[in-house]
Amino acid sequence: MKKMSSRGAVRGFTLIELLVVIAIIAILIALLLPAVQAAREAARRTQCKNNLKQLGLALHNYHDVYNVFPPGGTYHAAAVQPAGWSIQARLLPFIEQANLTNLIDFSRGYDVQPAVTHVRVATLVCPSEINDKAYPDGALTHWPVSYAANYGEWFLWNPASGQFGTGVFGPNVRTGMRDITDGTSNTLAMAEVKTFQYYLRDVGAVANPPVPNDPATISGLGGTLKSSGHAEWVDSRCNQTSFTTTFTPNTKVPHSDGGTVRDVDWVNIREGNSATDSTYGVFTSRSFHTGIVQGLLVDGSVRGFSDNIDRGLWRGAGTRSGGEIPGEF
Repeated sequence: MKKMSSRGAVRGFTLIELLVVIAIIAILIALLLPAVQAAREAARRTQCKNNLKQLGLALHNYHDVYNVFPPGGTYHAAAVQPAGWSIQARLLPFIEQANLTNLIDFSRGYDVQPAVTHVRVATLVCPSEINDKAYPDGALTHWPVSYAANYGEWFLWNPASGQFGTGVFGPNVRTGMRDITDGTSNTLAMAEVKTFQYYLRDVGAVANPPVPNDPATISGLGGTLKSSGHAEWVDSRCNQTSFTTTFTPNTKVPHSDGGTVRDVDWVNIREGNSATDSTYGVFTSRSFHTGIVQGLLVDGSVRGFSDNIDRGLWRGAGTRSGGEIPGEF
């Protein structure tokens, strides 16, 4: 019999060689994964910026038609009443949502229009938002919103006098370009918020409280803790579709919830829940973009605002006619 030549035998990997190859592949994956994640986040951030630009264009088109910006809900003076329709809802015809707009009867409350409330409007949701999901609330199902309207610094509305805050928008408010005396390129119209935001609410009337400067003091103002902030794009109330410039972007506002520390917003009385008492609120602009939130200025431009922005500069960007000297954002 002929002997098989050793040169014709096929040599396989040894166990050590196989482990080395696997280790090299693991290292390459570990090196590539952050780059892939960064590329994906950059794409999401770009889409988020485009969403805000679409809303800026919608605000300008609305203004061209009506010569004012949309109100943050319409309310009867000195009366207890349900929430109104949001600014975002009023912009629907201008963000290619004519079919959805046709379902809405703005003369009636959204609470009797379930075919509207459950609709997800893609332009209103940041692609980086991790809680992009429906919010069931009794007989209605809602969808959240990532872009909130600028209601000012702290004081938001007096239902008896009709006075509203320092921002561009507010209840019953129909400001126009003429009212933005600080300059449209220096004034915020909208900014990012996180959906399903924890917040304290309904503590009751407060008498001319000073603007808070320390986030740690907010928890002590009291209220009932909820986890449904910015979860209803149809709702005009401040806890759903507005932000304030009390604190700079992504500021942590701590509140202990049975040993768990929550990052919260706060409102003493939501609009429509009192005929006489003023509404004050802390609704911090937050995002899932590292180190920034994206904000829409009244002129239609979109900027990234650092978490480290000077508080005075941030508050100044939230006023329509505060007379502040603009700085570099």
